[in-house]
Amino acid sequence: MIRLDNISKQNGHQILFIEASAALNKGEKAGLVGPNGAGKTTLFRMIIGTDQPDEGQVSVDKGITIGYFSQDVGEMSGRSTVAEVMDGAGPVSAVAAELAELEAAMADPARADDMDDIVTRYGEVQGRFEELGGYALEGRAREVLAGLSFAQEMMDGDVGALSGGWKMRVALARILLLRPDAMLLDEPSNHLDLESLIWLEDYLRGYEGALLMTSHDREFMNRIVTKIIEIDAGQLTTYSGDYEFCEQQRALAEKQQQAQFERQQAMLAKEIKFIERFKARASHAAQVQSRVKKLEKIDRVEPPKRRQSVMFEFSPAPRSGEDVASLKNVHKGYGQKRIYDGLEFQVRRRERWCVMGVNGAGKSTLLKLVAGTTTPDTGTVAIGASVKMGYFAQHAMDLLDGENTVFQSLEDRFPQAGQGSLRTLAGCFGFSGDDIEKRCRVLSGGEKARLVMAQMLFDPPNFLVLDEPTNHLDLATKEMLITALSNYEGAMLFVSHDRHFLASLSNRVLELTPDGVHTYGGGYTEYVERTGQEAPGLRS
Repeated sequence: MIRLDNISKQNGHQILFIEASAALNKGEKAGLVGPNGAGKTTLFRMIIGTDQPDEGQVSVDKGITIGYFSQDVGEMSGRSTVAEVMDGAGPVSAVAAELAELEAAMADPARADDMDDIVTRYGEVQGRFEELGGYALEGRAREVLAGLSFAQEMMDGDVGALSGGWKMRVALARILLLRPDAMLLDEPSNHLDLESLIWLEDYLRGYEGALLMTSHDREFMNRIVTKIIEIDAGQLTTYSGDYEFCEQQRALAEKQQQAQFERQQAMLAKEIKFIERFKARASHAAQVQSRVKKLEKIDRVEPPKRRQSVMFEFSPAPRSGEDVASLKNVHKGYGQKRIYDGLEFQVRRRERWCVMGVNGAGKSTLLKLVAGTTTPDTGTVAIGASVKMGYFAQHAMDLLDGENTVFQSLEDRFPQAGQGSLRTLAGCFGFSGDDIEKRCRVLSGGEKARLVMAQMLFDPPNFLVLDEPTNHLDLATKEMLITALSNYEGAMLFVSHDRHFLASLSNRVLELTPDGVHTYGGGYTEYVERTGQEAPGLRS
């Protein structure tokens, strides 16, 4: 269906692919993985033809329709959200546009002389529209938008009024409504809440076309794909199974390669020792020559590539008192909308609360109340003795000095720290080599988020308040963060749509529902077992 044969590609001085090959067959669901900058987006662009390999060939079977979702959604304005989604539905949207023109022509007295031709054409177009399922199109578009958590008023409102994150969802809905033969999805799980994520997971599992996707959410990927294509040092390696299985197979292959390498090195050392020992003796000349020729013909086994695994360890956080945060009889609303009416909630030392709730339930509002960036209408929010808070929210990225480099930002924040430790910190959060010399104004949203996180965690607080901390982290950085936070001894209050992050770090769950606030003594895994749902209002 889609084949990459011996492709090579270089961007500037960076070599992305060297004679790499892979294939996506009909109906396959594959995950595309590799470190940031490895060439995942470039590979997508080569498949859709907006980029070309320097060598080799990318071939797509004739007549195949491809839907491509990228993080660059472009301009959207001037029509309703549902109309924007329907406009991306392929041939049927063009037929719908002609139908609308013909309806306008039939209502135009100036076109009376052409009415017979218009009516005849209208009948033909209407038949084609019906054949393509056009009359069900709006219902399908609304169903997809509802799955992605759009309320009815958002569907009917101006698409131009939506935030960037919601426009991403609109772009994704266009691809899903198109139902192409193959979908290329570049980070579709970004900007989605947990409910939308679970809905998308079910949708993609039931999709009958071929799928190639990237995602920094390993749980999401594991539940959908049956094949992994990994970009590693310019090569494409294909594994059967999900990401978990790929990791196991890769580790096994590396272990076997290391053993082969060590065996061959031992053999080579033995042969070289013999040659060195007897090369000056005429009686052994023939044997020496024979062994020299043998060594020249041997195919050398390369040692396995050393994967850079970055680890970050917290300095011990200062100990807080037992009571970290306390909310008593808190009332909070925005305009007519009531968020909390008499909320009672307490965080104690070493508790790790994850906050669950549908869109609009008040998850971020709770974190803002605790962090002090918003105040309750009535009631009290008290932070305990000796509490040093670290608050991560998306708006924190706007506070970075655009003219500073990444390294200067870290140096300004921690003037007493050595250069070596700050470089290690930057490396842990994905800034290696020349990346630390990038100015903050040119950083992507993801890079800014990683820099803010690094600044917050180097001198650790004893109470972390985190609003979607994993939104822009790749798989390796996310794993590093989970490992580091597993050993963290402070208290945590956090919102995340990443189920691996939730399950790994929470030991308490606060669930916000329309019928009140519920607390659960175990972590997210126990919450799923006890409620039978992965998110409020959804059955697993």
